[in-house]
Formats: sequence, structure tokens, C-alpha cells
Amino acid sequence: MTSLAPSKHLRLAEAGLFVVVLVLGALLTLFGGSVERPRFETGPDGERRRVFTEDADGNRTAAKERVNKFLNAENLTQLAKDTSFFAIMAVGMTFVIIAGQIDLSVGAIYALSGVLAAQVFHTFGPEGPSAHSGTTGALLGCGVCLGVGLLCGLINGGMSVALRVHPFIITLGTMAIYRGVAFVLTHGLSIGGFPEGFRAWVKWTTPGGLTLVPLGAMILVAAAGGVWLQRTVPGRRIYAVGGNETASRFSGIRTGRVKLGVFAVSGLAAGIAALLSLGYYGSATSADGNGYELNVIAAAVVGGASLNGGRGSALGALLGALIIQLISSGIVILGIDQNYSQIIIGAVVIVAVLLDQANRWFASRRR
Repeated sequence: MTSLAPSKHLRLAEAGLFVVVLVLGALLTLFGGSVERPRFETGPDGERRRVFTEDADGNRTAAKERVNKFLNAENLTQLAKDTSFFAIMAVGMTFVIIAGQIDLSVGAIYALSGVLAAQVFHTFGPEGPSAHSGTTGALLGCGVCLGVGLLCGLINGGMSVALRVHPFIITLGTMAIYRGVAFVLTHGLSIGGFPEGFRAWVKWTTPGGLTLVPLGAMILVAAAGGVWLQRTVPGRRIYAVGGNETASRFSGIRTGRVKLGVFAVSGLAAGIAALLSLGYYGSATSADGNGYELNVIAAAVVGGASLNGGRGSALGALLGALIIQLISSGIVILGIDQNYSQIIIGAVVIVAVLLDQANRWFASRRR
């Protein structure tokens, strides 16, 4: 059976990923160039205002500054925000992959959770019939979003365990079902009009104008996932089931319960990401999360999760998501045709899988 405490291997893999992040950031800083943009300053009240200059004739002109395209506070905050949605789902996906399973429905769960929560938020929003209960509506909407994600994950895991069908087939089917339900509920239309308090909380900004709530949520989810996987008995059982399910079953581990649990975590993670997206963008449609499956699985695999099961980490998933987002951001910064984005990400996934296979081969040769 695969070792239940692969801490040393994980630390080495995570250190390597951290180096890759630093190298990508350095390359984008050096070769990304600079851009001219309006200059802002923070007033005594904490509000950011544009800076103007005035000539001798009293004519005002907007002041501008030249900044590095990559290495500036606004771009780094945007990068963190874009990474957070994928990274949170990648942590959940890592749980699934470590257990030797796969979940293709995370994008559809993200959409369905968002749509159902958006309907609740709209009901209690300024345009809804219950606008006077904004706080109650915000809490109820949050509960619906997280609850739907968790329920969808439990359905995936329950069907896979009860029917004894490979999760690839189960989640391929539920992916279509969940997104179809989201489309039927919305008829393809966007739902908005949320309580202002909820949006203000998610879009809370620092005096410097930086939005940090998605970043904070991503760090908390990754930290909780890391502690669960590395420091708890249920977490070690996930590695055991992924490493050798038959041996785990004979050793007394309830493998069906473990599988059900990892799919529940994956669904809940998709619900958390959908909730943050609702607050940040202020709307939801049935097309949300379309194609997220590739990026989420790619982030988990690039982060060191083995598709054969038994290996991976929450921190690796976060760093993998950051690498994927750095690649996507770098394509824009370097002026490369964005149509190449998916090609490059797909190639990165193949390389990551090949490296994992090579590592397993060398490990078997050393035994």
C-alpha cells in the first residue's frame, strides 16, 4: 500500500512548484513590458481618486504613471482573484483525485449552485418582493449556494458507490444534468439584483483599493484542506484508498464512505467558489463555469495530484491553480493570441502527467 504519510515527497513537490511560480513571475516582469495608466491616490476618507495636474492657464489634465504590466498591485490583486475561484475548486478536486476518483461535473455544480443562490438573492435584493429582509436573504442565499454544491457532490459520490460505476461516467452524466437544470431554471437569462450588503462584503477593498476577500477565502480553504489531508486520520484514509483500495478495504477502511466524502468536499468547494463569484460579479447564468473542468483538473494535476491516486496536496493544488492562471495572464500580457490559451494549458497537463508517470517508474525501480 502507498505510504500514509507522504510528507517528504509533498514538501519537495511543493517547493518545486513554488520555484516555478517565482520563475514565471520573474519572466513576466522582465518581458511583459510596461503600460501607461491614470494615477490614483487615496484620500483622507479612504476613497481612491484620480490625480489631475493643472498648467499655467488652469487647464486640468489627468496625471498618468508608467507601471510594469505584471508587477503592479492592481494586476496582482486581479491575478489573485481570478486564481481563487479555480484554486478553491482545485483543492476539492485534489481530494477526489487522491482517492483515485475523478469529477467532471465541478463546472456544472458551480453553475447550478450559483443560479439557485442567485434566485434567492434576487428575491431579497432591491428589485425583489422581499427587499426589506436583505440580511436574512443574504444568509439564506449563502446557505443555498453551499448546500446545493454539497448535495450535488453527495449525489455524485452516492451514485458512484451505490451503482459501482466508474465516476468518470457518473460525473459526465451529472455534468449535463446539473447544467441542464440550471438552464431550465433561468431559460438562459442572467439573474442579478442582489442585496447590497452581500456584494459589499465580498467586494470589500483595502484603503489602497485592493479586493482581498477572494484571496483570503482561497488561503483558508487551502489551509483547511491541507490540515485535513495531512493531520487527520480521515485524511490519511483518503491517501490509503487512492494508493490501494483493495488493501484499504481489507484493513477495515470503509472505502465507500471515503469516496462519498471526497465527492462531497469537491461539491462544497464548487459551491464556495460560486458564492464568491456571485458576490464579486453580481449575477449568475447557466453558462457560468463552462469549461472549468479542464482548468480545475489541470490545476490539481500540475499541483502534484496523481491521476493514479494516492498522492497530492492542498497547497500543491493552490500553486497549480496559480501556475495555470499565470500562464493565462502571461498570454495576455505578452500579446499572444488568446486562442492558444487552451492549447498551452492542455500541453501543460500532458507534461505534468508524463512527469508523474516518470516519477512513478523511477520510484518502482528504486524499490
